Amino acid sequence: MKKILITGANGQLGSELNVLSKIYNQFEWVFTDREELDLCNLENLAAELTNIKPDYIVNCAAHTAVDRAESEYELSDVLNHKSVAVMANWSENNTCKLIHISTDYVFDGTAATALTETAATAPINVYGVTKLAGEQACMRENPSAIIIRTSWVYSSFGANFVKTMSRLMQERDSLSVVNDQIGSPTYAADLAQAIMTIIMHPNWESGIYHFSNEGAISWYEFALAIQEIGGFDCAVSGIPSSAYPTPAKRPQYSLLDKTKIKATFGVVVPGYRESLVKCMEQLISTN
Repeated sequence: MKKILITGANGQLGSELNVLSKIYNQFEWVFTDREELDLCNLENLAAELTNIKPDYIVNCAAHTAVDRAESEYELSDVLNHKSVAVMANWSENNTCKLIHISTDYVFDGTAATALTETAATAPINVYGVTKLAGEQACMRENPSAIIIRTSWVYSSFGANFVKTMSRLMQERDSLSVVNDQIGSPTYAADLAQAIMTIIMHPNWESGIYHFSNEGAISWYEFALAIQEIGGFDCAVSGIPSSAYPTPAKRPQYSLLDKTKIKATFGVVVPGYRESLVKCMEQLISTN
């Protein structure tokens, strides 16, 4: 029985993969978070992987607190870059397939059309810089790895924009949301399914791939969709990002082109709205 190791198991994507593990029970699944596998302990990491002996590693772990990363460079670099190098090196030397999750934040946000995998990278914050370094280390140490860049991840698990907006729209009469950052949300359940589609595919094609849901929207438009689907009374208005300064700069435009992942692995990419409906139904049923 082949063994799949999931790092960052308590995060949104790790949690959605845990849901799918019940369906894909032909695999032995090992779910690890900081307690079970400390990625910050670089000296010990290879030995820990040898103990687990996975056939696949899906690295969902990252330091994703974008604003905190600005003042936590060392932690970001260890989690987003140095630990990835160790996992990539170990998987290359132990006939283990590696899927590493990356981000749209490797781009500077100045594009005007959907970004392909070959678009120039130029991160504008510490999170993006360390994630790009992780990609480069991954490909250097293990050229047969697969990297999936994603964006605006949300789920019924963890903390995210959809859950925060749903809560605030029930607590407040009005909300202001940034309207000049364009991209596409990613329902973590869809990304988890895409990962399993790749693992189940007869051909392993290494390289970088993009995955998010279909549709180009702003955070403001995303909030309006949440408001409409949730039936919330809260008034939502759009504001420029200059009116909402944050420690870390955000890319203004980071829409991802999904042509490659669809053509290579037959991955199905749902529209953002149908996935948002599914997630919000899930949230209502669990509450």
